Amino acid sequence: MTSPARPRPDVVLLGYQDQGNLGMGYLAAVLQRKGRAVEMIDIRDDAESIAARLASNPPLVVGFSLIFQYFLPQYRHVANCLREAGIKSHFTIGGHYPSLCHDEILKSFPELDSVARYEGEETLVDLVERLRSGEDWQQTPGLAYLRENEVVVTEPRALVHDLDSLPFPYRPNKPEQIGGFPTLPLLASRGCARRCSFCSIHTFYRTAPGKVVRVRKPANVIEEMKLLHRQHGVRVFLFQDDDFPLWGNAGRRWADELVDRVHESGLARNTVWKISCRAEYVEPELFSKLRDAGLFLVYMGIESGVEQGLKILHKEMTVQQNLAGVQTLKDVGIFFSYGFMLFDPSSTFQSVRENLNFLRKIVGDGSAAATFCRMLPYGGTPIRDLLLREGRLRGTLTQPDYDFLDVRLNQYYRQLSQTIRFWIHNNGISNELNYAWDELEAVRRLVPGVQGIEGYSADLRSLTKESNERLFTLVEQSSLAFEQGDRTELDPDASREYCEGVRTRLARIRNNFVADNLYLLMDAVNPDCASGPVLAPQIH
Repeated sequence: MTSPARPRPDVVLLGYQDQGNLGMGYLAAVLQRKGRAVEMIDIRDDAESIAARLASNPPLVVGFSLIFQYFLPQYRHVANCLREAGIKSHFTIGGHYPSLCHDEILKSFPELDSVARYEGEETLVDLVERLRSGEDWQQTPGLAYLRENEVVVTEPRALVHDLDSLPFPYRPNKPEQIGGFPTLPLLASRGCARRCSFCSIHTFYRTAPGKVVRVRKPANVIEEMKLLHRQHGVRVFLFQDDDFPLWGNAGRRWADELVDRVHESGLARNTVWKISCRAEYVEPELFSKLRDAGLFLVYMGIESGVEQGLKILHKEMTVQQNLAGVQTLKDVGIFFSYGFMLFDPSSTFQSVRENLNFLRKIVGDGSAAATFCRMLPYGGTPIRDLLLREGRLRGTLTQPDYDFLDVRLNQYYRQLSQTIRFWIHNNGISNELNYAWDELEAVRRLVPGVQGIEGYSADLRSLTKESNERLFTLVEQSSLAFEQGDRTELDPDASREYCEGVRTRLARIRNNFVADNLYLLMDAVNPDCASGPVLAPQIH
């Protein structure tokens, strides 16, 4: 007996599905409100399987959701497999990089028919309706496409003025988990008022017509939170705003109303949430109120501990403001994480060590695991344009790079990166330590009566502090040696062995804590079942 034919969707959306994909979710929800059938597929699924799935009943439109150009080869591979399978659907792509560098992507991605620029909800609906009715899709506002190998850009479409007019995002996938608690992302706003030189977000919103920053009403945000809590059991909310709307008097009034409504709704009693914001917004009174309403984690884009680094990154912040923000969060009892660029286009050996000293000040106590990266010149950013003008931009379209002013740093960074990857890459020990901190803070807030939490916290802090100092010392000593002419290769094997040892110790203390609270945690995570998963998969 053959299975029934797969119904034909109007649109298939392809993109990363980590923690959900709010961009795709909003696109799908708006299309569904217009009566259009939509599927969402993770771009990391096997390309041939995706092609076989769509070939039996091709959609009208395949939409690719891409933020950064680094993933372009992967997207092209999937698109090529679809075309080779005979799928003749209209292929369009949206996101930060396609919107800002539509000319580059159209000429390097021949499988595409168009680029949907900037916020794509109304553009995609319009495109679908024109294709369904046989109208000229090339007249759709908000698109870019090639005509006889020349880039054509249609009339720009304005940003969504009223975010509350949008339906809640479509969320077909099961929530991910932190500490066994269902976790989903959401947005309270769109846009960013700042102009960081390394970031494509502000250029994305400023190039399109319309108001750059728009904020949802607190009542609308709370309604979505209540719905997700009721339908999916969500206990941990991750606000993915580029900059949570706390700036100025208007931001303070908005935050005060949000806090009041969180308490009124009852969410403050059984959920927690995370935000991203600038350190300058962090002050004791406001963040104590946010903490009491469920805020348990704050991510800050600190980026540099050197004034010159902050200047070239155009952070419009000072080192002291960042230090003060971190200290305030520690004082009021809110866990923090951060973005940090140990290396940027202005870096010197001295600035690298000054950055290490800054990191020692904020996480030398083991309050969070040390993380950092090298600044990357994303497409559509002011700093990429600056590096191009200075003749320092290197690499390829999908792997852009640049030269440091001190050419010795180029060789040093290449050597160092092979060693520190065991700490700071996706599966590095710093990320595992920070996950353990996230989990611990969620459990602390959501599981009354948990035993041994202070001892586990002390052990975790001690392990984090030790790992941080090992990493700081490695970078500090190797940079001094390299600057003084010592080109002795670093030892990646020793770093891997150390980090594996930390991973083993982390698993032991974390699993002992879970074992000591097994039934209490089972009840908190899954109160309606006598048995079931306990927290997340254990760290190994």
